[in-house]
Amino acid sequence: MSFATVRAGGLEFFRAAELQVPNAFTTRRGGVSEGCLSELNLGFHRGDRPRNVLENHRRLAAAVGYDVKRLVCTRQVHGDAVRVVTEADWGQGLFWPAPDCDGLVTQTPGTALAVFVADCTPVLLWDAATGAVGAVHAGWRGTALGIAARAVETMARAFGTRPQDVRAAIGPCVDRCCYETGPDVPAAMAAALGPAARSALDDLGGGRWRVDLKELNAVWLARAGVGEIVTAPWCTACQPERFFSHRRMGEARGLQAAVIACGPRR
Repeated sequence: MSFATVRAGGLEFFRAAELQVPNAFTTRRGGVSEGCLSELNLGFHRGDRPRNVLENHRRLAAAVGYDVKRLVCTRQVHGDAVRVVTEADWGQGLFWPAPDCDGLVTQTPGTALAVFVADCTPVLLWDAATGAVGAVHAGWRGTALGIAARAVETMARAFGTRPQDVRAAIGPCVDRCCYETGPDVPAAMAAALGPAARSALDDLGGGRWRVDLKELNAVWLARAGVGEIVTAPWCTACQPERFFSHRRMGEARGLQAAVIACGPRR
């Protein structure tokens, strides 16, 4: 299986074997947050105590294998902006404010990147040739804008990445079974991807649709020329005891993270 379930110190997360650097897609299990945020809330803006969130990040970093002081996060705005980060950005999002964007890429060894989700689609990228990595938050708007492809393009411009050398892992999110929408979401996907979007859209009648965000992001990655794409089987809305889900919990919930760390430059 492409994704291994890792349990360490009470934490549970998934590691994509194809990405041969430290990486994780978290669940809500483990950590010190309480109430509707229990246990492993990784978002600072959910009403949690900052010391709890920091401790959760420290535990995750120790379990996954990166230095929490070298983590860079985003302030997500559901767009398609992708930032190139370096050592100068270490600590953004944890120790000082993060920039507005939904994607991060780096080739700086030791740098870890994180995006946050609670139904949106997380995508992690690793360039097997250069060692560059990327992390992407793709809500439905970001998916329609092709942010996963934008991240690959940014890696190509910044680091000389060849798309065929990229390995991509699409993590747990709200799946087709639970993502029912009005016509605006499928219309945006069809406008962006044309006929390639059709198999990811189910017309339920009466203006209701089901949408497969994982498949749509895979289409964007394939269009970008990515050499290998693996997709996690879990639906965040189906397992509220395991995942925070905006669809199931509304605003009274925490955030998962997808994290990847850059190894030695190749």
